[in-house]
Amino acid sequence: MHIVLDATAMTAAGQGNVLASRLIHRAHAEAGWFLYAPTCALVEADRDRPGTAEHLAALPGITVLDLDLPAALVVARQKSWSAAHSGYAAQPTADRPDGAVIATASPHTWQGEPVRVLDLNP
Repeated sequence: MHIVLDATAMTAAGQGNVLASRLIHRAHAEAGWFLYAPTCALVEADRDRPGTAEHLAALPGITVLDLDLPAALVVARQKSWSAAHSGYAAQPTADRPDGAVIATASPHTWQGEPVRVLDLNP
């Protein structure tokens, strides 16, 4: 299972969201679970809740995704760098032919976007 944390999911994790915590635990403890933190979303989450980026980046089950050139070209065309980088990271790749699911505490943000969403709200 490949899951991209958007900025709202990262902030929710820092605030003790149970579902976000379970995802983090699974990515660390269970084979086949992968969590990704796009850099632009990590910056936005840290602006909303200082310390979030440092905390998440230190967790062993989370892979921080750099803003490489292909991602930068997509992000540059969008209004929100955070959402653009998260959406880009969720698209299918050679390693993830089915793409990834976006974990979010704000599912309405992703309405109409070509991504699968995991709502972290109880």
